[in-house]
Amino acid sequence: MSKKPQRQEGDPKTTGHIWDGIEEFDNPMPRWWLWTFYACIIWGVAYTVAYPAWPLVSRATQGVLGYSTRAEVAGDIAAVDAANAAITARLASMPLEEIAQDPALDSFAISAGAAVFRTWCAQCHGAGAAGAKGYPNLLDDDWLWGGDIDAIHTTIAHGIRNEEDDDARYSQMPAFGELLEEQEIAQVVNYVMTLSGAAADDPALVGAGQTVFEDNCASCHGEKGLGDRTQGAPNLADAIWLFGGDAKTLTHTVTNSRFGVMPSWQNRLTEAEMRAVASYVHQLGGGE
Repeated sequence: MSKKPQRQEGDPKTTGHIWDGIEEFDNPMPRWWLWTFYACIIWGVAYTVAYPAWPLVSRATQGVLGYSTRAEVAGDIAAVDAANAAITARLASMPLEEIAQDPALDSFAISAGAAVFRTWCAQCHGAGAAGAKGYPNLLDDDWLWGGDIDAIHTTIAHGIRNEEDDDARYSQMPAFGELLEEQEIAQVVNYVMTLSGAAADDPALVGAGQTVFEDNCASCHGEKGLGDRTQGAPNLADAIWLFGGDAKTLTHTVTNSRFGVMPSWQNRLTEAEMRAVASYVHQLGGGE
């Protein structure tokens, strides 16, 4: 049992708690700490009155000073836009193929385009523009619709296979699972694998697969499988695959087709922003 501590004359009151025979004095808080605490309360009340603070249903209390961080950021953006107004106007009006001939304008376009790309395009094409399965690699020279700066700008402006822009790039591969027998699909898959120099999964099917290809696929992809940019038909002979070039993936593609969609950006970005990101993408390494 703990021995009750002996009180000394002049000792302050205790809290009434005892731990292992030790009592806790109920000492008053230091004055400096107490006044600091009160000052913080006063400052907090004054802040909530002066500045936006308490969230409501649709907005926060505005504060008597009318300060807004959003307005401050908007002002900073407006100041930058005003400073860049002249070069932005040049970018929006100069023929696309002439932008690269003006070093100052080209540098501005690429820098601005990189910012636009990271904001709007990287989610699909990747931060480094290397793409992913189903999303084109923008670093290589394989372009479904053309890789010169005008073609890239058109693709950005109107998008691909979307329903919001009447001028969107549009192509559609039939789902040959509804048109061909499984054996015919296996044959043409094995033939297509050889077009890019890969080994066929079943070499015995290649000969028959060529006949199936010529009868059903050559009208879009060409007799040698080199593709057709006017139709958005990919080159099947360059070993660059959007979804994959193994037998299983090709079988899925031929059977079900693919239908990737890219949004139209002309109603989301300004003309200068679209030209900037077209310039940025064009100079990444695959621009023609």
